[in-house]
Amino acid sequence: MPELPEVEVVRRGLIPHVTGRTIVATEVLDARTVRRQEGGPTAFSALLDGARIGPLVRRGKFLWWRLLDADGSDAGHALVTHLGMSGQLRVRSPALESVSTAGAAHEGPTSDPLRHRRASLMLDDGTVVDFLDQRLFGGLWLSPLVAAPDGHAAGEGSPDALLPASAAHIARDVLDPATDLPRLARSLRTRRAPIKSLLLAQDLVSGIGNIYADEALWAARAHHDTPGEDLSQVRARRILEACREVMLRALEVGGTSFDALYVNVDGRSGYFARSLAAYGREGLPCPRCSTSIRRVQRQGRSCFSCPRCQRGPRTHAGLPG
Repeated sequence: MPELPEVEVVRRGLIPHVTGRTIVATEVLDARTVRRQEGGPTAFSALLDGARIGPLVRRGKFLWWRLLDADGSDAGHALVTHLGMSGQLRVRSPALESVSTAGAAHEGPTSDPLRHRRASLMLDDGTVVDFLDQRLFGGLWLSPLVAAPDGHAAGEGSPDALLPASAAHIARDVLDPATDLPRLARSLRTRRAPIKSLLLAQDLVSGIGNIYADEALWAARAHHDTPGEDLSQVRARRILEACREVMLRALEVGGTSFDALYVNVDGRSGYFARSLAAYGREGLPCPRCSTSIRRVQRQGRSCFSCPRCQRGPRTHAGLPG
């Protein structure tokens, strides 16, 4: 976490504040935030200072800022942002300061805007974008652009097929119109790994993390330990469609927040946690059948499921997936 919906909420929140603006200065307070930048903080600032911000693009959990030269031509590289476990992009501007802290009905409480600040971008209109990261798993770096091999738009918000070389290995996500769900379902069915592990494999399908995997599997009545090869084409497709449906619903309410580690650009939380059916609900009744939700550990991750609605692979031995 943050997963696809949270990153998309951040992308949408940034657009009106940064698109078309020029970066006049940068500040790196913790070099670990730019550890993937060749040349470190000095090179990071040198490449960004004076650059104009073009389209903001997302693929899965990766967000990148297309950069333009002073004359408006494409600079050939992008500022890549990955939020990791606790990264935040927070905007400070007069426009946001004038907004009531009450916010809209779907927003949660505001947290400290400068705690754990690791880097800042100063824009030509006085806006400042802060990168906050408590656990330091996220980061910022610049990457040259390469062409997506399928020739389709590289991600949400992209004007063309160009994407950062450092994100070229990331698969398309289920909200991407260029994603071929039937083909992806067939790919899942060639794997022996459990279906939850496959959903978390960013080189197969991107943007899905622990929360939305559990929610989608609950919605599709599928058990997390079911091997991909045991699924029928219809069932594999249904799981992917459930992933898309769950994340679209999360987007409508600003994503999922359990604490202040994920917030949108003005510091407010998403409210999808109130709608979760399985994740984090150990011991609570399943919304479908009232059986208590169960939690088990798999490969260091918690898996939440309903033992009645989501029968394990042993229960279905010999039966079609």
